[in-house]
Amino acid sequence: MERAPLLLALTLCAAILCPAQEWKPMFDGASLKGWKETDFSGRGEVKVVDKTIFIGSGILTGITWTGEFPKSNYEVRIEAMKVSGSDFFAGITFPINEAFCTWINGGWGGAVVGLSSLDSMDASENDTSQMRSFQTNRWYTLRLRVTTYRIEAWIDDDKVIDADISQRVIELRPGEIELSKPFGIATYATATKVRRIEYRAIKPEE
Repeated sequence: MERAPLLLALTLCAAILCPAQEWKPMFDGASLKGWKETDFSGRGEVKVVDKTIFIGSGILTGITWTGEFPKSNYEVRIEAMKVSGSDFFAGITFPINEAFCTWINGGWGGAVVGLSSLDSMDASENDTSQMRSFQTNRWYTLRLRVTTYRIEAWIDDDKVIDADISQRVIELRPGEIELSKPFGIATYATATKVRRIEYRAIKPEE
């Protein structure tokens, strides 16, 4: 068999035997079904408007998932827009094995991206920290991949985090962000719109 037809046959065989898991929607576009408003003190308004979830500006404001959610070997995809404010517009808290972590987007004055926390260092201090400019009223696709020993994240098509966590201490930054467990989206002094939230299971790491 020639190389090209052989590769095609192998690809089709793999697709049949190991089909990709389908994305499971977590927002129906009309209500907060499956979510609860996170009980942060000093929180802003949360509401569904124009097929988006509006997370208003407060000290911390957010939503927490109330349904089942995997602890590892999954991907999450979110479309979020910073409407106004001066700090993070998408703090995504997620499980990783038996621990929890937060992926910060736009923290510490609006520019820091990173994980909070690794080895007791937050997103502004550890080796996942980087500076990035976020525009208001622009949709960003945030994709997170969590496997047993690695956390990866993309903003649109740019890979911004690739962390081997096999020898790291994973924990949440002390404070009310604990209320976002097991999975939540929060803002700090910033208003955000979210219009798409979904996840899917992936194959475990080799």
